[in-house]
Amino acid sequence: MGNALRLLYGHCCKPTTTESDSLGPHGVSAASVGVSALAHDLFHFENTAQVPVGLNQHVVSSKKAQANWYRKLVESWREARPPPKTAEEAARLVIKTLKHHQKADVEGLLAYYGLPLPHTLIQLSTGVPTSLPQGVQYEFQTLPVDAKAVADGDTVTVYVSTADPRESSSVPTEVQVATIQREKAREKRNYVKADELHKKIIDAGYRVLQFQNEDVLARKYRIRLRGIDAPESKMPYGKEAKDELVKLLQGKCLRVLVYGTDRYGRSVGDIYSNGIFAQEVMLKKGCAWHYTAYDQRPELAKWEREAQMKRVGLWASSNPEKPWEWRKDRREGR
Repeated sequence: MGNALRLLYGHCCKPTTTESDSLGPHGVSAASVGVSALAHDLFHFENTAQVPVGLNQHVVSSKKAQANWYRKLVESWREARPPPKTAEEAARLVIKTLKHHQKADVEGLLAYYGLPLPHTLIQLSTGVPTSLPQGVQYEFQTLPVDAKAVADGDTVTVYVSTADPRESSSVPTEVQVATIQREKAREKRNYVKADELHKKIIDAGYRVLQFQNEDVLARKYRIRLRGIDAPESKMPYGKEAKDELVKLLQGKCLRVLVYGTDRYGRSVGDIYSNGIFAQEVMLKKGCAWHYTAYDQRPELAKWEREAQMKRVGLWASSNPEKPWEWRKDRREGR
């Protein structure tokens, strides 16, 4: 536990200067490293049994009660798989762990770390399906997603290990040969040759990635989130939509349910990140439209209406432009 907290704190403790979110007393952004301040204090408490000195100014309960909270939070953090990495994940852990404590104390603790307050968090209703929904052709688990792999608010590139039974039988012979030759070239420190062979592997739609200190041959998939259409990058709210999807997917191993392939060669599917349905989050946060031309699921329409009523995300604008109309205008030169 202590090592995990120390590692997280070491990676996340540098404040960012580009975020505009409110700052807690630690001087960290709620959207970036507020979670590392909490991780640091839990690590400190585990070793010293001391709660932060400045916490008294934000909560109403005694130091004895505060110590009880931190004991519970240390245990919850230890049991979390994986531990929280974003401010929203950390806030949910705090709220769930301290759900029987005073509201003022819970909100004061969240405010102390610059974490989202309960009323700002969306309520998620959809879990991972226990059986494959109608229309699913196949599913797979991905390797951890890189932030740079998220193209916009509805498209992401993922990689699937060829150790997956579905993938292992379909790896092209030339890719298998190039992978073996690349490994031998690297053993001989012939990195120029190794890079040439890796380019050949990449051109074939595969890549050798580092995962858990091992080289893993993986197949590339471009995923188009089924049933939603997010603003394009150059549209208003396009950057915010992409950032939200990055926050949801970065570093996660995803479960993807694939329904088919679109005209651009992308796999159209549902994405689950740590059990969270990505499309539900994007719709409820006002980061995308329900793409009714291709998906009539009533729950997607319901989540879009909720965001519209709350005027969150792109719905804060009185008349946001629809991305499919924006694309049509660009094609027609308007």
